[in-house]
Amino acid sequence: MRKLALTLQSWGPAGALALAALDSAGIPLPGGVVALIVAIAATNPAAGWLTAALAVVGSAIGSLVLFGIARKGGQAYLDRHTVSPRATRLRAWFQQYGLVTVFVPALIPFPMPLKVFVLSAGATGVPPSRFLAVILAARIPNYFAMAWLGMRLGDGALPWLKSHTLEFSIAGLVLIGVLILLIGRMNRSSTISA
Repeated sequence: MRKLALTLQSWGPAGALALAALDSAGIPLPGGVVALIVAIAATNPAAGWLTAALAVVGSAIGSLVLFGIARKGGQAYLDRHTVSPRATRLRAWFQQYGLVTVFVPALIPFPMPLKVFVLSAGATGVPPSRFLAVILAARIPNYFAMAWLGMRLGDGALPWLKSHTLEFSIAGLVLIGVLILLIGRMNRSSTISA
C-alpha cells in the first residue's frame, strides 16, 4: 500500500484524481485520498488547488460509477451486496434520513461509512443530479480544506489532522445531529401542512 501511495504521490494531481475515483467507486482505501491531497499540497504547494480540484472530479466520477451500478441493479443489487447487520442498519438510516447520510461522511476528512449510502441512493432511485450535487457540496470543502492544510502546515499537516481526530469526530456527530433535527422538523411541518 505504501508503494502505491508513493507512486500516486509521484503522479501529482493526477494521482489524486485516480485514487479518489477508485476510493469512491467502492475500492476501500480509508483516508488515502485525504493523505495524498495533503502530501502533494505539502511537497508542492503550487499544485495544491489543482490536486484538490482533481480529487473532487475523481470522487464524483467514482461515486457516480457506484451509484450507477446500484441504480441498474436496483433493490435486488442492494439486497445482495449489503447483507451484514451493520449494512442493514446503515440502509435503514438512509431510508430515514436520505442524502444527509451521503453528505456527512463525504464531508468529514476521516473515514466514515459511505459505500452503503451511495448504493442505497442508487438503488432507491435518487435523481443522479441531486446525488451529484450532494457529493460535490461535501467533497469540495473537504478536499480544498485538506489542500489548504497541506500548503499551510507542510509536513506537519497529517500529524495535525491525527492530533485533532477527536474534534473532527465530535464536529461530525454534531453536524449529523443538527441535520437530523432539521429533517425531523421539516417532516413534521410537511405532515402538518398536508
